[in-house]
Amino acid sequence: MPTSESLIEPSAESRLPARTAWSAGGLTALLTWAAHFPLDWGVLGWLAPVPLVILIRLPDPPRWLLRAIFLTTLVGTSASLQWMRLGDRWMIPAWLSLSLYLSLYPPLLVAVTRKAVHRFRIPIGVAVPLAWVATEYARAHVMTGLAWYFLAHTQYRFIELIQISDLFGAYGVSALVALAATAVALAIPVEWLQKCGWWPETTRATPGITARQSIPTIIAAIVLIGLAVCYGVVRRQSEFTPGPRVALVQGNFTSSLKHDPDSFANIYRVHRRLTGLAVREQPDLIVWPETMFRYPLLEASEGLDDEQLRMMAPGIPPEDWDKNAVGELLGDLAAEAGAGMIVGLERIEAQPNRMRMFNSAVFVQPETGVTDDYDKLHRVPFGEYIPLGDSLPWLHRLTPFPANFGIAAGDSATIFRFQDWRLAPLICFEDTVPHLVRGIVAAAGAKDHTPDVLVNLTNDGWFHGSSELDQHLVTAVFRSIECRTPMVRAVNTGISAIIDGDGVIRVPSTFIDGDAEIALETAAGDPSLNESERETKSKAIEAHRRVGYVDPMTGRWRRQLNAVLVDVVPLDARNSLYVRTGDWFAGLCLLASLAIIALTIADRWRGQRDTI
Repeated sequence: MPTSESLIEPSAESRLPARTAWSAGGLTALLTWAAHFPLDWGVLGWLAPVPLVILIRLPDPPRWLLRAIFLTTLVGTSASLQWMRLGDRWMIPAWLSLSLYLSLYPPLLVAVTRKAVHRFRIPIGVAVPLAWVATEYARAHVMTGLAWYFLAHTQYRFIELIQISDLFGAYGVSALVALAATAVALAIPVEWLQKCGWWPETTRATPGITARQSIPTIIAAIVLIGLAVCYGVVRRQSEFTPGPRVALVQGNFTSSLKHDPDSFANIYRVHRRLTGLAVREQPDLIVWPETMFRYPLLEASEGLDDEQLRMMAPGIPPEDWDKNAVGELLGDLAAEAGAGMIVGLERIEAQPNRMRMFNSAVFVQPETGVTDDYDKLHRVPFGEYIPLGDSLPWLHRLTPFPANFGIAAGDSATIFRFQDWRLAPLICFEDTVPHLVRGIVAAAGAKDHTPDVLVNLTNDGWFHGSSELDQHLVTAVFRSIECRTPMVRAVNTGISAIIDGDGVIRVPSTFIDGDAEIALETAAGDPSLNESERETKSKAIEAHRRVGYVDPMTGRWRRQLNAVLVDVVPLDARNSLYVRTGDWFAGLCLLASLAIIALTIADRWRGQRDTI
C-alpha cells in the first residue's frame, strides 16, 4: 500500500506523460469556451470539468500538470475574453493581463483538490464542488472582481434548475454542475481511460477513491439535481403582480461617438425621437442607457468663484455652473413624455478642494424635474479608474491615460421612488456583481425600502455586437433570481431586456424598430423625393422592418439597432434567503479551501523540519 509521501511525490516511473495533462486541460478549455457565448452550448457545461476531475482522480499526477492546465486555460480564457480588445487598442494589454490572471485559478483548483483528496482523504464529490465554488468566489472579489463565465452561467436556459440561486446564489448552481461532472468522471471505467492514455497501465484504482465513494457521489449528484429541479418547479412564480409600464430606449452608437462633441446633438436627437415613439405606448417610466445623455449635470459648491472654477475645469465656462440647463431640459423632456424618466449621464461636482466626475443615473419626474441621482459604485479598472492611482500617482505614467483620468465612485446606493414603486438603479457592469446587487437590495430592505425593480443602464457600444452583450445579459438573469426582483435593462447597442424574478428573459409586448421609424420620417420630409419615389422608398423600408424582439433567422436577441421595448414589469413578492444571508455558502467553500492550503503548507513545513 502506498504511503502518503508516495501519493504526494510519485516516482518518475509511475507518472503519465505530459500529453495527458495537455490533452485534458485543452479539452476542458475547449468545452468551457463552447458552453458559453458565442456558441452557447450550455449542455457542455456539465462535461467541461470532467477532464480536470480525471486529473484529480489520477493516483499520480502526470508531468507538467499545473503548467499544462495554466497554458491551456490561458488560450481558452483569451478566446472567451477577446471582446475586450474591441473597446480600444489600449485594452489589448488589459485583455491579455486579465486572461493571465484568470488562468491561475484552474491549476490552483486542481492542486488544492488533489491535496484534499489524496492527502487529507476528503471525498472527491465534496472536494471538487467546494474548490470550484471557492475559485469562483475569489474571482468575484479579488482585484475588484470579475463574476463572469461562472459554470452556473451555462445553465441560464434551464430555468427550473437555476431557481436554487435564491438560496445559494449562482454559486449553488456551479457547485451542482461541478458535482455532476465529478460523478461523470467517476463513472468512466479505468479501462476506457487507459485506452485513451489517461490512466497508467499498471494501476487500476486510486487510493482514497474507492467504489464505496464513487457510487454515493453518483447517487448524490442524481438526487441533488432532482431536488434542485423539484425546488425550481415548486418555487417558480405562477403569476406576478403587474408593475409599472416601462419603455426601454435602446440606441445604437459606437463608443467613439460618445466622446465626440460634434455627435452629442445627434445622439440626443435620436434618443428624443425614440422617446417620442415610446410615448405612443403610454409608459409610466422611460429608461435611457448609460451616459447616452451627453451633456453633463454640473453641480458647484457655494463660495467658489469664477477663477477657481476655471482652474478646476478649464473646458467649462464658469457661467455654465450657475445654470440648470441640463435639469431644465430633462424636466421638459419628462413633462412632454408625461412619464418618469431614468437617464444615464455624467455628473460633475465642484468642491472647494477638488472636482469629481461621476457616472450617474438621474431620476426625472414630469412635475418636478430631476429629483434624485445615483453615482456608480463599482468602477471598471482601467476603463473608469487606475487601481491604486490615487495613492500611487506614478502608476498613471505607466498607462496612456492622463493624470486626471477616470471617475469617482459613488458613496452609497440610491432607491428612486416613483408613484407606488421603488426602483434600484445599476450602471454598466454592476449587474454582473452578485454581492453588490445583493447588498443594495438587502440594505434597502433593512430600511423597509425593498426595491420593486432593478434598473440597469448600460453602454455596450464598446464591444461592437460581440459575445460580451450576450454574456452580460446572462449574468443579469442570476441577479433577478438571487434577489427575487425583476430587472429592466436599457442598453446602448443592445441587448435591452425585461427579466422577471424567475430569471426568464421576457419577450416584450411591444417592440418598435426605431431605425425604420426614423427612416420613414426622414423619407417623408425629404424634399428631393417626388411622391412616387417617396412611396417606393417607404415600401423598401417597411420590407426590412424588424418586427420582433428575437431575430427569427438567428434565434438571438436584437442588438445594434435603434429600438424601443415596452412592457409591464412583473413584480415579485417572494423573499430570498440569499438576500437575507448573503454568500454564506460560497464563503464556507472559500474558508475550507484556504484551510486545505494552510494544512498543506503546515504539513510541508513539518516534513522539512523533520528532515533537518
